[in-house]
Amino acid sequence: MNGPGTNGAAERAPEGWRDLSRFIPWLLGFCVLLVLPWLAVNPYQNYLLNVILINVILAVGLNIVKGFAGQVTVGHIALAAIGAYTSAILSVKFGLPFWLALPAATLVTGLAGALVGIPAFRLEGAYLALATLGLAESVRIFISATDYVGASIGFSDIPPPMLAGKPLGSHIAYYYVVMPVALVGIYLSFCILRSDIGRAFKALREDSLAAAAAGINVRKYKLLAFVISAFYAGCAGSLTAHMSPGFLNPNSYTITEMVTLLLMVVLGGIGHIWGGVIGAVLVTIINDLTVDFYQYRLAIFGMIIVLTVLYMPRGIGGVIDRHFATKRFIALRKAKASVNA
Repeated sequence: MNGPGTNGAAERAPEGWRDLSRFIPWLLGFCVLLVLPWLAVNPYQNYLLNVILINVILAVGLNIVKGFAGQVTVGHIALAAIGAYTSAILSVKFGLPFWLALPAATLVTGLAGALVGIPAFRLEGAYLALATLGLAESVRIFISATDYVGASIGFSDIPPPMLAGKPLGSHIAYYYVVMPVALVGIYLSFCILRSDIGRAFKALREDSLAAAAAGINVRKYKLLAFVISAFYAGCAGSLTAHMSPGFLNPNSYTITEMVTLLLMVVLGGIGHIWGGVIGAVLVTIINDLTVDFYQYRLAIFGMIIVLTVLYMPRGIGGVIDRHFATKRFIALRKAKASVNA
């Protein structure tokens, strides 16, 4: 005989199964990523996998402030530099292990992101872009002129992570440090997008005046978008610093790198998380294939951005969304036609 508790459990079971089913694609993706580095044919491909995952973290972070909140920034690469050099200094100068340097560098970069977000209170559009561009160049010039961080020569001998007394210096070993961080970063971005914070960000993106009229604290959420985005950049910067060969140079954080990062987001689709991930993968591979034509790289990326805006204004993510929307529309139309028949 079924009691009231039994009926309640039966009603909750489908909902619990639905909650569990949401994690199945993540588990499947994790299993695929576990074996991916062993399919590489040489160590350089394993290195490229690590670079791709770090760029995914950067692109997802930039998409939060640019795609979700609609803030125009071109200084994201400077935040990555702050995270990288902070983690390097903490490890080399102060002896902190990677597992402490990574969160510390992330927090420091978050504070820097708050400082970057302050101009957003009064500036918008091209003016905010110019302000953040000035910040990016200021950070790079400061690093280039500071002997404490290696100046223009670079910062070397950054130690890799240690686990059970053994260094994770090889690219395969380091992959299993970067890959879980990237997955967690992607998952958290989905959680943010579906939360009240994400809805506030999207309201800012559409119309900040209307958002303020609706009771949204515009300053608070603008600042929060920059801080969260900075957390991602600081984490990616720290991972870059400790990756073999453990060397940083200010020339790795120029306007060219910023254009490359912007291309990842634009090509993938501004405000589309999976599109940003796909864009990071594709642009990193294109960047690697065109390394012999570095003098034309900006022109190549500029052409890709123009063609994307002309023929895929919502990026790859928009094409994916339109495909599934079309499939749902066709299915609904067929179902309606069968009912009418």
